Amino acid sequence: MIDLGLDIYRVIGREADRMGVDAYAVGGVVRDYFLQRPCTDIDVVCIGHAEGGEVHIGIELAKAVSEAVGGSKVSVFKTFGTASFLYHDLQLEFVGARRESYSHDSRKPVVENGTLEDDQRRRDFTVNALAICLNADRYGELMDPFGGIRDLNEGILRTPLDPDITFSDDPLRMMRAVRFASQLGFRIADDTFEAIGRNADRIKIVSAERITTELNKIMLSSQPSLGLKLMQKSGLMQLILPEISALQGIETVDGRGHKDIFYHTLQVLDNVTEKSDNLWLRWSALLHDIGKPGVKHYDAKQGWTFHGHEARGARMVKRIFQRLRLPMGAEMRYVEKLVMLHMRPIVLSEEEVTDSAVRRLLFEAGDDIDDLMLLCNADITSKNPEKVRKHKANFELVKRKLVELEERDRIRNFQPPVSGEDIMRTFGIGPCREIGTIKDAIKDAILDGQIPNERDAAWQMMLRLAADLGLQPVE
Repeated sequence: MIDLGLDIYRVIGREADRMGVDAYAVGGVVRDYFLQRPCTDIDVVCIGHAEGGEVHIGIELAKAVSEAVGGSKVSVFKTFGTASFLYHDLQLEFVGARRESYSHDSRKPVVENGTLEDDQRRRDFTVNALAICLNADRYGELMDPFGGIRDLNEGILRTPLDPDITFSDDPLRMMRAVRFASQLGFRIADDTFEAIGRNADRIKIVSAERITTELNKIMLSSQPSLGLKLMQKSGLMQLILPEISALQGIETVDGRGHKDIFYHTLQVLDNVTEKSDNLWLRWSALLHDIGKPGVKHYDAKQGWTFHGHEARGARMVKRIFQRLRLPMGAEMRYVEKLVMLHMRPIVLSEEEVTDSAVRRLLFEAGDDIDDLMLLCNADITSKNPEKVRKHKANFELVKRKLVELEERDRIRNFQPPVSGEDIMRTFGIGPCREIGTIKDAIKDAILDGQIPNERDAAWQMMLRLAADLGLQPVE
């Protein structure tokens, strides 16, 4: 007998017995029990009929269990025959056992009542097709018709049925295979992975929102490169993120090649992942070099150059976020900023580190300066140890300068001490080009260290600039 350890399972079994139905914990909660991973989503499959004839048995059991434990209000989805409620930090979902059939142009199945094995057969992978009985007389009995425990022990993902059928029926399962491989460190069985390649084009019928949910879970895994390599190898990357797929490959001219930008990008992403769980910083790492293919140029003296790739990449971010239905607000602007600025600290570290250049970097990065520096440090992936040592030493100098100037000049997120309203009021003028000219000159003077970031110094400079422009203070 397998003891799942939570009292709620006994309550579900007791209510199922009272109604005369069978109840099973299925899917992820059973898989994670054997993997000793935390799980807060509990799926329960019910088999049988309640008194009074044909009903959505899962809905009836959900209501009975919620009432028994004083849970929150039950959310009912009659179209799908499911019901769920929140109990403490657990999300419980109940559904009647069913079998499914699909049409070629939709991943929405036709659903009919079925047996437990029908329900297990329709699941994506054998490790997610495990079921444990919750009824009192068979409590803890494991139902494993497809060898899920064997595959768990071997760390393999395979489908219960023919993988071509599984993936053609519901193409999102291809992304789920990649996601589970990335999250769990599992290997996708050869025949299953080959079927992903054959059916990759079917991903086009899946909504961008559902694809992106899986993609973000890959990005948040402990080593995102595992899943992204599988996407590239299977052909899914070309269909979902062609900008990343286009980074792979090395071009050689006169015996001189550049590094493979795809694998460099994955290394940068993994480097960032070791230091931060910020999803949008990870997206910045993934997209930081997407502009390179469009600006790649070979020069006989310099070799391969990618001048301006950061600006080109930043312009591409919005289109990618729109296509994938990623947030179009602060998150997108954050990624745009980091892609645009990711070369600045690296260039600084290769040149004389002037106070002026560091102030401008602080001004433009604002509160995101620490994330930018983390990304730039992760971007040092050379195989030449001496080159890496030199880069990192210079990089530390930039970081020290940032701290010193931030403490002294308070540049991060600063606004010029003299506002446009101050200028209009002082000289009795309305909005005009001269106001922008004065403000920009004051800002540049502060960033270049010509005047301190103080109101008195800025005010005196305003008066001098205004006089040069023919403006006089009003009485």
